[in-house]
Amino acid sequence: MASSHAACAEQAIAEISRAIEGRDLAGGIIFCSSRYPREELAAAIAGHLGGFPLVGCTSAGEITARGYDTDSLQFMGFPKGSFTFRALHVSDIDGFDREEARRQIRHLAANARQESRALGEDASQVALFLVDGLSHREELLTMTVQDALGDIPLIGGSSGDGLIFSETGVLCDGAFRSGTAVIVMLTSARPLHVFSECYYRPGDARMVVTLADPEKRIVHEINAAPAAEEYRRLAGSPGALLDTAFFAAHPPMVRTGGAYHVRSIQTANPDGSLTFYGAVDRGIVLAIGEPVDRIAQMEAFFEQLRSELGEIDHVLCFDCVLNRIDADSRQLVRPVSDIYAANRVRGFNTYGEQFRAAHLNQTLSGLAIGR
Repeated sequence: MASSHAACAEQAIAEISRAIEGRDLAGGIIFCSSRYPREELAAAIAGHLGGFPLVGCTSAGEITARGYDTDSLQFMGFPKGSFTFRALHVSDIDGFDREEARRQIRHLAANARQESRALGEDASQVALFLVDGLSHREELLTMTVQDALGDIPLIGGSSGDGLIFSETGVLCDGAFRSGTAVIVMLTSARPLHVFSECYYRPGDARMVVTLADPEKRIVHEINAAPAAEEYRRLAGSPGALLDTAFFAAHPPMVRTGGAYHVRSIQTANPDGSLTFYGAVDRGIVLAIGEPVDRIAQMEAFFEQLRSELGEIDHVLCFDCVLNRIDADSRQLVRPVSDIYAANRVRGFNTYGEQFRAAHLNQTLSGLAIGR
């Protein structure tokens, strides 16, 4: 486990390399601020980090030993002897072939299962998933990958670019590329537990999407009125500025599978429409989310996690960037960061989270690793 705040990509990766020197790793995962030039970062990785498979992505913020962090680089390594680590890259998710992907993922899982025998009969398996957060392909990929995995749970996050919404990168074959995804089969003799937590509950207001462009995730009308105007009115703030802080504080929620999930808004557009982070279509009914006591829920969750797993080694987390923005608006950044630090949480702020077969928004999702 190592992080760096060096401004130069070469210096940051060299710092990571020194921190893990001499350790025999099965694999590693790296999350990096979008401020680092990607070609320089990839060259530095090639020059300093070798001998084990490495995956990663650009972020909308990092989670380090400090808790919420920025302009940094976070590395998590998985020691040989306790883990096996096998990666599969999907290099063209626009031309994604579902049947071929299923075949490759099943092959990956079978090889990982064979390899895991060295860790004992009780070894646990989890699939880690990183995907381009601007691809609009997360739902299709998540469902396909989980279907191919069977009962092996999937957990992951969508790459970010610091709320620029221009281009994100997933580390694939030594370069940070857009339009890509990576699946890692992680096996361990240690306890592994995937989770997804939401800090909002549905309010009374309801919105029906009456005109939408599902391919672009754009909603043009809500309740047969201009989408942005109607959403703002139902949120109780008809004169408010529609920015990321507003979206984070008043997240739309959709009921699926018997439970409510956030379906976050990314931007308000000049024509009065709204662009979402996740799938939207005509006819879906949305509630407007209201916050719960986030600190109390987080403390209770980690307490329960320790009672189930015993001592926690680390938690790899995928925390929606809107959670971070809302924490800042509510002056909760410090207490949230303290909870993350106390529970050895590391990860990044995402443009969406993947949990089993679902692509989610505004959750804290992750993998807890026991000792």
